[in-house]
Amino acid sequence: MLILAKSAMALMLGFILAIIVGLIFIPLMKKLNVGQQVSHSLEKHLKKEGTPTMGGFIFIIPTILSILFLWLYGSLEITSNIIIVLFVFLSYAFLGFIDDFLKVKYKNNKGLSRLLKLLIQTIIALVFFYIFIRNGGEPTIEITFLNLDINLGWIYGLFILFLLVGSSNAVNITDGLDGLAGGLSAIAFLAYGLIAWSTSWLAGYSEIAIFCFVLVGSLLGFLLFNTHKAKVFMGDTGSMALGATLAAIAILTRHEISLAVIGGVFVIETLSTLIQIIAIKRFHTRVFKKAPLHHHFEELGWEETDIVKLFWVVGLILAMLMITYG
Repeated sequence: MLILAKSAMALMLGFILAIIVGLIFIPLMKKLNVGQQVSHSLEKHLKKEGTPTMGGFIFIIPTILSILFLWLYGSLEITSNIIIVLFVFLSYAFLGFIDDFLKVKYKNNKGLSRLLKLLIQTIIALVFFYIFIRNGGEPTIEITFLNLDINLGWIYGLFILFLLVGSSNAVNITDGLDGLAGGLSAIAFLAYGLIAWSTSWLAGYSEIAIFCFVLVGSLLGFLLFNTHKAKVFMGDTGSMALGATLAAIAILTRHEISLAVIGGVFVIETLSTLIQIIAIKRFHTRVFKKAPLHHHFEELGWEETDIVKLFWVVGLILAMLMITYG
């Protein structure tokens, strides 16, 4: 019962604070004229030009404030593992913010160069790996259904980098329709919150679970402003932080492989983009009318809200299947 009470309190705290932050943040962004630049290849989305961006702060700030409050209140301990989660969350949020800031400043969609992004992400992965190993983390991948336990040694640092970069980019690619990435992220973090509660062998497992539930509440508050018609976009500030943090929690709870299922829609969206790029560059043809996949459905004539609801349902089913299996 205590677990349920803590989870409910964390979710409610994040939700309420996100609404308060959103009511302050959105008018401020409008006043500062911080608007999203929309690609002119997406004609249906041109009407969204100028919608306030960097909305990730609406769930980032409440999550950090909630964790700080719970720590000061004595309901949460700061362990090495929660430090890793918070470090990844804030580092990728800052990286995304710089990217968003440059796009707004120069009124284009370029942002940071890919090389500089990769360099910063490599540094974040190295810090993650250092804290992880220094505090007794095992550089192994467990594949339970194959009964495999693979020790990667120092290569595990590259594995961390791969998951952080891949997951952050996957959520970023999916963030193309109102409420899509936010809703799928809420489902994924809810699943990992439940998984974290069951990893009692992990130092600070309850803190990671509480973090997940706080973030779910904050995302639900954010969705009040982000669902169709969106009053704000999360931007790279939010999408990169969400994706990388999902990967970090998957690594710490030893559910790395599960991420491909729980975040299955993110994976499908990314694969559709890769397939389209390869098809165009290699075979000079298109597999999809537009990529990623949600834009393909738009070109088929689907309503934006129907696409989002379908993807949410698929994401929820995949998350429930993984939790059931686990």
